[in-house]
Parts: sequence; structure tokens; C-alpha cells
Amino acid sequence: MPGWTDKYDRQYEAIRDSNLERGMKKERAKEVAARTVNKQRREKGETPNKRTQGTGNPHSSLESRTKDELYNIAQKMSIRGRSKMSKPQLIDAIRDRR
Repeated sequence: MPGWTDKYDRQYEAIRDSNLERGMKKERAKEVAARTVNKQRREKGETPNKRTQGTGNPHSSLESRTKDELYNIAQKMSIRGRSKMSKPQLIDAIRDRR
């Protein structure tokens, strides 16, 4: 896979081969192996986590942003209770704080 070190290539191949030996279909074995390696890379901070990136276009309305983008804005503003808020609640909390 592009961007992987030799270590991750070997790990991918070992996981894929192990899954194939257990009877998993080839495409599924490849997917599971890639997801496993990518998860480890993400946990080590070697690849970005899509969910934790960005706050969206600053020129767009709050309503047009995703809940994850609103959550990231709320996090930067130190809004308490944000993890339990719905999208409309996040919008209201951000507006109240501004």
C-alpha cells in the first residue's frame, strides 16, 4: 500500500494470509488486513483521522457543516457537554458562545 513502511507491508501480508488460511474470501481478507494496519497507523498518529480534522469552510453557515465539524468548533471553544449534543444543539451552543 502507498505510504506504508516495510513493517506495515509485512504486517498486512501476515494478516491477509492468516485470514485466507481461515477461509476468508480474498477481497474481504485484504480489506480486513488494510483496515487493521491503517487503524494502528492512525492510533500512532502516522495518518490523519478524518473525523478529527478541521472545522469546515469558515465562510459557510453553521447549518451547512457536518456534526463532526461543529463538534471540532465546540471543542476549540471549550463548550462543555458537546459529546452529548445533537447538531442543532451544537449550533445553538456555538452561537451562544460567540
